[in-house]
Amino acid sequence: MKRLKYFFFLPASVILLILACNKTSTNPEQSGNWVNRPDFDGYGRFQAVSFVIGDTAYVGTGYDGSTNTRYNDLWSFDTARAWRVCAQMPAAATPRNGAVAFSIGRNGYITTGTDGNIKFQDTWAYNVDNNSWTKKADLGFNAGINPVKVGRYGASAFAIGNYGYVTCGYDGNYLKDLWQYDAKNDVWLQKQSIGNTNATYPTNGKVISQAANKRMNAVAFVYTNPTTSLTQGYVVTGLGSGGTNVNDFWSYNPINDTWTGLSPISNVSSQSYDDDYSDIVRNSAVAMVMGTEAYITLGVNGGYSSKTWDYNFANDTWSRKSSFERSSREGAVSFVIKGRGFISMGRASSTYFGDLEEWQPNVALNTND
Repeated sequence: MKRLKYFFFLPASVILLILACNKTSTNPEQSGNWVNRPDFDGYGRFQAVSFVIGDTAYVGTGYDGSTNTRYNDLWSFDTARAWRVCAQMPAAATPRNGAVAFSIGRNGYITTGTDGNIKFQDTWAYNVDNNSWTKKADLGFNAGINPVKVGRYGASAFAIGNYGYVTCGYDGNYLKDLWQYDAKNDVWLQKQSIGNTNATYPTNGKVISQAANKRMNAVAFVYTNPTTSLTQGYVVTGLGSGGTNVNDFWSYNPINDTWTGLSPISNVSSQSYDDDYSDIVRNSAVAMVMGTEAYITLGVNGGYSSKTWDYNFANDTWSRKSSFERSSREGAVSFVIKGRGFISMGRASSTYFGDLEEWQPNVALNTND
């Protein structure tokens, strides 16, 4: 009889152990929440630009395929007054999509892009205090020294301190060059292209990006290390030559003009940290930095993706978060104001969106909001 009791007790113990180890209670795809906010007041579009000055985000340009219309408008958004229209770009600033933007001080800068035919390299500055635009030096203009002669679209941009940076894109060929905009002197200076062929990489099993791919429609973001106070730019994802999404990941140090390879965004190592990196690669995504983490979502990975990933700067690893709750799409815009992250616009096939969603990474998923 004792043996019979023991026989039934053992399976029950195993069942309890399995339940205790089950991960469904901490499902990473239910970590983080998306909340619908006031729709954009203008027309839906994709491949617009965004920049942030103070507690206000600015969004403009883009393409609405439903009416075959490109824009050179500008809108502002803040959490108190929602959307407001700003001064439109001058007539000389041709309506466009696929441009980039960054902000320095009280000015936002828009450069590059296309009207579907011409690839632009003109640069325009918007001053938030007087709501006006000023023409600036074309991308690649450095007092006439080896100027860039062809514009581009699908580039990526970021700003660090008093300088703006534009990298990658497509000018008839895929690119990985880097240009620094000096706002004080209104000139562009060419810097080190993405990649670092002289770097020594770890050999402890963790794979670090070594070959830098040319690309377009990548995401770029900026992060300041709280320990060292060093601010660096980051470039990841994107569409490479041959129509294949790239997996290399890079950080840029503006002090010594060097790039450092980070862990690729696919399962390429013999270790377990990247075993789940099956769908980070993509192009035409958006990125947000909130606190000590960066988040990417949306874009194209075979089809339209709604998968959201969290990048931890401290340990150079990625983890899954709740997928974007609305329609998956490409070419959206993102911005962070007052520590809150937002995503708007984009397209899926022939549908062009004008909705606005807030990302709450530390709130449990609620599909009813």
